[in-house]
Amino acid sequence: MMPDLSTHMPQHIAIIMDGNTRWANARGLTSKLGHRYGAEAAREIVNSCINRNIKYLTLFAFSSENWKRPSKEVHSLMALFLTVLKRKEISQLNSRNVRIEFIGNRAGFAQKLQDSMDGVEALTCNNTGTTLIVAADYGGRWDISNAMKTIATKIEQGELTSEQIDINLVHQYTSLSNYPDPDFCIRTGSEHRVSNFLLWQFAYTEFYFAECYWPDFDDEQLQIALDDFALRQRRFGIHEEQAKGDS
Repeated sequence: MMPDLSTHMPQHIAIIMDGNTRWANARGLTSKLGHRYGAEAAREIVNSCINRNIKYLTLFAFSSENWKRPSKEVHSLMALFLTVLKRKEISQLNSRNVRIEFIGNRAGFAQKLQDSMDGVEALTCNNTGTTLIVAADYGGRWDISNAMKTIATKIEQGELTSEQIDINLVHQYTSLSNYPDPDFCIRTGSEHRVSNFLLWQFAYTEFYFAECYWPDFDDEQLQIALDDFALRQRRFGIHEEQAKGDS
């Protein structure tokens, strides 16, 4: 019997939005325009997830490795990021009860951008609908090492002992400790890798790799991905027969 696809929805979707520059190059456009079209695609997908009552959505907006890109491209990305944070869609998302949170090493951003991020979080902190998590200057290795530094400091200060270190303790100090791990990750752009994204949280995540570039990923493409997820059986390391018994 085929599962009811409408009831097999992920609780937490993570998306690696890859391919903006390649999409632009294929059309003879600048990378700046590619990122602008990518921002439009992000807007559509955010609203699509809200409409489907997806509880958590994490977008990989800017990785810690992106600083290595040409300075002109980085500058245009920062300008676009700041523009998006000040546009009316933030108010619209707030009116739709969306909570917005940023994860990553935001200290590397200009103070003006940090202030905008703080303002968006403060504006939406009491909302109870979809939680939109934006990973900016984020890397999975940074996340884990930052958690370990925090734990080491607490051990030095006598607040913890080394014997207390376990999976749950480390998780407590990672960026997504307040949220369930992503059960579904979508990556566009035809690449099949995680690119240092949510390394700790991806232990049991299901992956879907879309061949299209991010600006072409729309509501229809999202539904195709969700239909694929609905047909999967998540076993979390147990045998197939056990998983069937638990479902």
